[in-house]
Amino acid sequence: MNDVIRALCLFVFGATDIFSIAIMVLLMAGVWRLLQKSGLKGWWALIPGAREYQLSRCAGREPEGRVYSVVTVSLLLLAIVTDVLIPLGIDSLTEEEMTEMLMQKPWMTFMAIAVIPLAITQFIYGIRVWSGLVNVYGLRRRWMWLCLIDETRVIPALLWGFSKRYQPEWQVEDIKAEMERLATSGTATVMDEGLSVNLKERTATEFFQKKILLRDIHMNIPQGHMVLLLGGSGAGKTTYLNAINGYEKANAEVLLNGSNMYTQYKRMQHEVGFVPQSEMMRGKDTVINTLLDAAKLRLPKDVSGRQRRERVNEVMDIFGLQPVKNNLVEKLSGGQKKRLSISIEFISNPSLFILDEPDSGLDGVMARELFEQLRKIADTGKIIIVITHTPDRVIDLFDDVIVLAKDSARTGRLAYYGSIEGARTFFQRDTMEQIVKSVNRKEEGGDGLADDYVLKYSEVQHG
Repeated sequence: MNDVIRALCLFVFGATDIFSIAIMVLLMAGVWRLLQKSGLKGWWALIPGAREYQLSRCAGREPEGRVYSVVTVSLLLLAIVTDVLIPLGIDSLTEEEMTEMLMQKPWMTFMAIAVIPLAITQFIYGIRVWSGLVNVYGLRRRWMWLCLIDETRVIPALLWGFSKRYQPEWQVEDIKAEMERLATSGTATVMDEGLSVNLKERTATEFFQKKILLRDIHMNIPQGHMVLLLGGSGAGKTTYLNAINGYEKANAEVLLNGSNMYTQYKRMQHEVGFVPQSEMMRGKDTVINTLLDAAKLRLPKDVSGRQRRERVNEVMDIFGLQPVKNNLVEKLSGGQKKRLSISIEFISNPSLFILDEPDSGLDGVMARELFEQLRKIADTGKIIIVITHTPDRVIDLFDDVIVLAKDSARTGRLAYYGSIEGARTFFQRDTMEQIVKSVNRKEEGGDGLADDYVLKYSEVQHG
């Protein structure tokens, strides 16, 4: 029974001595009140792992909290195994017998070694979470000296939790309510030509709970428009693109030239070209063979071999690949490889063309030439959507810009869709990079104005 009690103490309190248990009881009491102040259930403070995760939500550091909680539980389980289960039955072993057992069971040694990186990770992520709490309570950074370890962390936990003097600047539940208020009930008018997107939400299950990745994105993109897609890290740009091209379905209606991308996905695959950032081509193939293989895969089955070759030659003319058609892919320059990867997707003559950082690794001149070619393609009536991290050097070639922003609930929202000049006026920023900075969170080097612009755009749309 003593061993069972010891195991329970290790799991609940992370310790077995009276002093450490007393410290943890006080820390739990402080965290209980901190959770309540942030609008959460206080009893989460009693559950190891859940305590750290819920505290990270109060700190606005939920992603860090996932790691923090998993590592904490892992360390507690290792402590139980090494301090309680392993010693059972081995007290009577001699030193030679102990050595022989460790040689036969190397996993015991591995567990002992694994404690070190786990403890370091717990320490680092604990600092990140408590640093977030310091910010939420509007306190000076010197408070962090007390937040480094549990023995001193109990002081700010009790003070912030029980003193009326310390109040969080926002509550977790308030954020949800605010985001509900920002929710838009409108839809974009469905067009017979062009791309119509009415996305209510795109969800995923993360860390045992439903997480909304994208929400309330409605827009119409006319044919012949070249559109820039902006947003900071985690704003949902790739998730949005996967939703509109049908690769990852959302709670949405996406129509391209009147055809539903979801219900007619198999047929519509030929209407969408997607060029990822990474180039997936066989280096030992020639340019022309690479494109001929792409034509076999992407063109309808009833297209003859002669027609496929004609289409390949046409695409090579468009992207200037005729002079290197017999060269091996691995011998091409960076710009030529980019044009080839785009040509592969353009073989099927898609109505919607999506490119993820097509100018990655290219200098200014080569990037400019590439975007000018995309502009010519858009002028033929195609819709082109591009993600690029250096938009300002080619911004004059775009018609519109989509700005996605990560709100306080870490959900990707539409902060703006419209003309380039309209975006400058809306955000009161001169460059696209400044616009991205304005909606990025402060801890990511931004201005932290995502919620403001999401609300502003919603009011403009429905005002």
